[in-house]
Amino acid sequence: MPVPVHEPVSGPKAVIRRYESSEETAQERLLKKHVPAWVISGAVHVALIAVLILLFGGRGVTARPTEMVVSTAVESEEDPPEMDLTNEDPGLQSNIEAALPEIERIDQQTVDAAVTTDNLGQPNMPEVDIAAMALPGLSTNDNTMSGVSGDTGNVLSGTGGDGGMTTASFPGRSGATKSRLLREGGGNEESERAVALGLAWLARQQLQDGGWKYDAGSKDERVAATGMALLPFLAAGETHLRGKKYQRTVSSGLQFLLRNCPLSGANAGRMSGNMYAHAIGALALCEAYGMTKDKRLLLTAGQAAINHIVKAQAGNGSWGYSPGNPGDTSIVGWQLQALKAAKLGKDIVVPAATMKKAVDFLNLAGAGSRKAMYGYSDNTGAAPGTSLTAVGLLSRYYIDGWGPDNAGMAEGVTGLMKRAPVRSTASPDMYFYYYATQVVHFYEGDEWKRWNEGPKGPDGTRKGGMRDWLIGLQVKKDGPNLGSFDQGGGFIGRSCGRLGTTAMSLLTLEVYYRNLPLYKRANAGEGALRIVDGAK
Repeated sequence: MPVPVHEPVSGPKAVIRRYESSEETAQERLLKKHVPAWVISGAVHVALIAVLILLFGGRGVTARPTEMVVSTAVESEEDPPEMDLTNEDPGLQSNIEAALPEIERIDQQTVDAAVTTDNLGQPNMPEVDIAAMALPGLSTNDNTMSGVSGDTGNVLSGTGGDGGMTTASFPGRSGATKSRLLREGGGNEESERAVALGLAWLARQQLQDGGWKYDAGSKDERVAATGMALLPFLAAGETHLRGKKYQRTVSSGLQFLLRNCPLSGANAGRMSGNMYAHAIGALALCEAYGMTKDKRLLLTAGQAAINHIVKAQAGNGSWGYSPGNPGDTSIVGWQLQALKAAKLGKDIVVPAATMKKAVDFLNLAGAGSRKAMYGYSDNTGAAPGTSLTAVGLLSRYYIDGWGPDNAGMAEGVTGLMKRAPVRSTASPDMYFYYYATQVVHFYEGDEWKRWNEGPKGPDGTRKGGMRDWLIGLQVKKDGPNLGSFDQGGGFIGRSCGRLGTTAMSLLTLEVYYRNLPLYKRANAGEGALRIVDGAK
C-alpha cells in the first residue's frame, strides 16, 4: 500500500510544534513513549486469546492452553463428571488415548459410510400412521403414560428428543443423573471399567450384517442375540443418533433388527418365530426409541413389534414359544420387559387389557398367601429363591404395582437373599442373577447393600457382593476374550454361551442407572406405598 504524502509544514508551524514538545512534563513524555507498545501488546494478546478460543473452545477439545483452565472448569462443577463407559480406562478423560492395547473396532470392519438418518433402517420405508396400526378396539388412551413424577420428577426428568440424547423415558443413562445413581446405588470406577471392557468385547463380536450370533446352543436365534447384545450399549447411553464411541455399532445392530421386522402383511411385526427371541429384539427396539424418540426410524417398527406381542398372548395371559400358545413364567418375563419399555417411551400403544391378562397369569403361577413364589406354567413346584420366582417378582414390580413396601415383594426378596452372590460361585447362572439383582435393587434398603457390596464385616466394611464378584469373573488377560465373561451355568450359559453370559453380566453391572425405580419406600410405615411414576 503506498505511503500517503503530506504537504510540507511551514516554518512557523514547525516552531510551534517544537515549542509544545519542550513544554511536555516528564510523565507525559513517559506515557507517549510506552503507551503505544502497551496498546500493541494488549491487542496481540487479545487476538491470540480469540484464536485459542476458536480453536479449542468447542466440543471435542484435545488440548487445553494451561493447567489452570482445566482445574477451574472441574472445580466449578456441582456434580462429578460422568464416567465414560466407552473408554476402557475410565480413570482418563475421553479425549485421552485409552491405556489398553489398540483394538480393531467393528465399525472399522463393517461400515464405511457416515451414519445419518438417511442410511438407517429399511430403504424406502413408507410413512405409517401409528394410530392406524393399533389393534382392533385399542385406543391410545390404553397406553399408560409412565415416567417419573412426584418429588423426584424434577431431578430425574432428563433431556433429549430427536437429537439422540437420553430422554425422560430413560434419564438415568446419561449426564449428572447417571453419575448420581451410580454413586448412590453402589457402583464404582471398577464396575464402570468392567462395563467398558465388556462393551469393547461385544463390539468386536458384531458380524458383517450388523447382527450378533450366540456361540452356544441357540446359534440360529440371531434376533435374540442381536437384541441381547444391543441392550448393554443402550444401558450405557449409546444410541444410533448419539454415541461416544459405539454409535455406528448400535446403528448397525438396529438396522439388522429392522430388516427382520416386516411392517405389513400376515407377519407384520414378527421378528422371529420364537416368542422368546422376538421379545428380546422388541425390547431393544423399544428402548432405542424411548432413548431417542426417533419417530421416523423406530416408532413404526416398535409399534409393529409390540402389536405382535399383544396378538400372541394366550387366553390365560401367558406367552408360549409360538404365538397364541400358552407358555410359562420365563417367556412372560421377556414380553413384559418389552411392553414396559414401550410404555416408558410414551408413544407406542400398549393395551391395558394385555397387562391385566398378564397379571391373571402371574396370579395363576404365584404360590403362597402373598404370591411371593412362582412356578413354570402354574404354581406347581413354586419355591423361594428360584429363577422363576425372580422373574415373577420383577414382573409384578413392572405391571402390578409391587413396590418395596408390598408384603409379597418383601417375602420374595427374603427368599432371593438366600442365593446372594458369593465369590466361590465360579460359573454363575446369569439368568437368575440378572432378574434377582433388579428385584433387590428396586427393593432398596440393607438387602440391596448386602446383595451389591456383600455382608458387613467386623471392621464395618462390606466384601464379596455382586459387584465385586462379577468384576472378578471378567476375563482380564489380553487376548480375544478380554472383557468377556466365561460361559456360565443355567439357561443363559447353555443356550447363549459367552455372548449371552457377557451381555447379561454387563446389564447386571449397569443396574444402578439402567432403569429408574418406579416406587420408593414409604416414610409412614409398612404398606404405605408411595408411587413415583404414576403408573397405578
